[in-house]
Amino acid sequence: MSYGLGAYKKTSVETASKEQILLMLYQAAIKNCKKAIEAIEQKNLAKKGEYIGKMQDIVVELSNSLDFEVGGDVAKELASLYDYILYSSTQANIKIDKTHLEGCLKVLNTLYDGWTEAIKNLKTQNTPSKSA
Repeated sequence: MSYGLGAYKKTSVETASKEQILLMLYQAAIKNCKKAIEAIEQKNLAKKGEYIGKMQDIVVELSNSLDFEVGGDVAKELASLYDYILYSSTQANIKIDKTHLEGCLKVLNTLYDGWTEAIKNLKTQNTPSKSA
């Protein structure tokens, strides 16, 4: 059964648009951040570290994908936010303090919502008008 799920996930990533992949990365980062918060609440230090590590891997990938020539100031701002998430999540891991992760979660949710709206607006703009 897990093979089928793995194959489905692989296919969905391979057939996804760049925009869908971006949103999937944010969704995974948010999910791992929430799981890390739960692990801290449950005093499960091994799981806390695992989930923070997964979230950080995703954020590093997002950061590495920034194009500063095309993105300009927006890319710089995103880089700063990603640095904040990496720093805060490291502090959460070291201090075993979920408040640092709650800050990360707010930023990730805000970015996810912003990208979702931007993608929706882009699709609306690129849809041909029927009034011609």
